[in-house]
This record gives sequence, C-alpha cells and structure tokens, in this order.
Amino acid sequence: MVGRYSRRHFIYGSAAVGGSLLLKACSNSSPTTGTSPAASPTTPAAGLKAAIVLPGIITDKAWNQAGYKGLNEIKSRLEAEVAYVEKVGQADQVEALSDFARRGFNLIYAHGGQFDASIKQVAPQFPNTFFVGVNGAATGTNHASLLIENLQASYLCGIIGATMSKSGKMAYIAGQEFQATQEELRGFILGARSVKPDIQVSSTFIGDWNDAARAKEAAETLISAGADVIYQWLDNASPTVLQTCADKGVYAFGNTADQLEVAPKAVLTSAVKRIDLAIAKLAELTSKNELKGQVYALGLEEAEILYLGQFNAAVPKPLQDKVNTTKDAILARKITFEACTEGGKETRCVKGAA
Repeated sequence: MVGRYSRRHFIYGSAAVGGSLLLKACSNSSPTTGTSPAASPTTPAAGLKAAIVLPGIITDKAWNQAGYKGLNEIKSRLEAEVAYVEKVGQADQVEALSDFARRGFNLIYAHGGQFDASIKQVAPQFPNTFFVGVNGAATGTNHASLLIENLQASYLCGIIGATMSKSGKMAYIAGQEFQATQEELRGFILGARSVKPDIQVSSTFIGDWNDAARAKEAAETLISAGADVIYQWLDNASPTVLQTCADKGVYAFGNTADQLEVAPKAVLTSAVKRIDLAIAKLAELTSKNELKGQVYALGLEEAEILYLGQFNAAVPKPLQDKVNTTKDAILARKITFEACTEGGKETRCVKGAA
C-alpha cells in the first residue's frame, strides 16, 4: 500500500516544535495509511524509502497522476516503501519535504519546477537524503533534477499546429513560468516557424495548474483574440481547456498523458511524457548508489518516456509522415537545439533540417 500523508499533518510537524496548544489540537492528524517512520534517514543499501510531494491531486489524469504512477512503479520494481502527499502549495513545500526527510525517506521527489527554491533550502539540512526536482533545474551534493526534453515534443507539435492553423495565430497556456515551461513554449514556437516564419504564438501563465475557471477564461480570451490552435500544459484544469477548444471549434494539444479521448474534436495529438517511468528510472539508479547531483534530461531517444500520442483523424497522413521524419532527424542529430541569444535573451535555437 502507498502511504498517504495529509496537508494537515505538516502543521502537526511544525507544532511539535512550536507550541503545545497547536500540538494538542492536531494530535489526531496522522497518516491515512503508511508505515512507521524510521528514526533517522537510511541509505539505499539499507532499504529504499521513496516519497513524492505533489502540487495537485493524484486523479488529475495529467501531471500529478503521472507522478503518483511513478511512485507505484518504484514500489513494484524495487519493493520500496513509498508515500506521497498531494495538493501542496508554495507555502507548504519546505515543511512537506522536510517532514518526509525527518521520517527517514532517503529519496524524495518534488514534483514540479516550482519546488527548486525549496529543495535548495531543505537539501543541505538532510545530507543523507537525496532530493529530485522533477522538471526542475537545481542541482547539488544531494539533489538532482529530472527533465523531460519538452522542447523536442513541442517542436513536433508546433509543426502540426502551424500547418493546421488557418488564422496564423496560436497560443500556449501553462500553470507557471519556469525553465521547463519556457523550453516547451520555445519548442512550439520553433516548430511553428519552421512551417510559417511569420506565425504568431502568444502565451499566458495563469498562476495555477488546477484552477479550471481561470484556465477556461484564459482559453476563451486567447480564442477571442484569434488563436485557433492552443497548446496547454495544465493539471486538473487541462480537460476544461481541451473541452473549451472543442466547444469553440479550435484545435488543441494534449499534454503528459494521451488526451485525445478527452476532447476528440479538438486534440490533434498529445505530447506524452511518461514521467512515471522516468521517476522509476532514477530510483533504480538510487538503489545502486549511482544517482548524482546533476540534471538528468530524457528526450525522444527514450521512446517509452517521450513520444507523441494518437493522431486525430483531422491530421492529414502527409503531415503525420513529415512529423515522423522530423522526429527521426532529431534522433539522428540532424536537427539539434542549441544555446543561442535572441532579442538579447539566452534561449535555444534549432539547427539543421530533416
């Protein structure tokens, strides 16, 4: 069984230090399920204990559910003790990470680039625990980052979107702006420009991955401004955006999971990111004491981890073939994405051709 820890529990953890009144008030806030905490952090050789801190819910059919599935992969492959906590906001990140470390979990995943600052704060306090920021950029002695090469998949989606767009205007919606979302947006723009150099791609970051009302409003605003293709990266709010696109008669892209069935009239394809398998891959390294404080970037060469989902029947076969040819060129390094400067800002540019 996977241990689940409630957000209220982390208040209890603070109360144990901060004051007896709050301690009594929250003394019944115990894990819903799980095992007894260890007295001190253990090493992988003594038994892997893995936990994940999630910003959203495990049933969102997107980012958080993929993270939770990764935890179950670890449990299945390595017979590890595992636990999770969901719906952890920015203000609770440090305590959530610290609490698992205090309980002896030796591998802790922070599921989102928005956790980078908290990882940097917590990791030095628990040298026997290894922290992994999923879609982050922070590294150190005992913390690494796990990245999916979002830019590669979004480049392919940009080709599809620009070809299918009639208005010459597309848009990108994400929950927050950090390195992973910036790179995904950049790939989408580069792919689109390879088809139509003058195409317009606008972007908006709504500040919340799960606020369906805010996401719907953002999508409607972009569509009203002329966007007829929307690439979204959201969590629990994702289905709302996809359905809004279907209702408004515009195209969209699924993200993280294959989301064609969520809105079959709108979704052209999906940037499928099997982050669950990527999470398990790093846990296997941990079990061998091989995990290092570096960025682990996994791209299209990991065919089971990053790929495009089902094509909508609306995507012409010649366009599907072009996308597959481009994917092969990326794998063969005939097309590469290299650091460059554009408009005075550091970014990545595409080099080569299919």
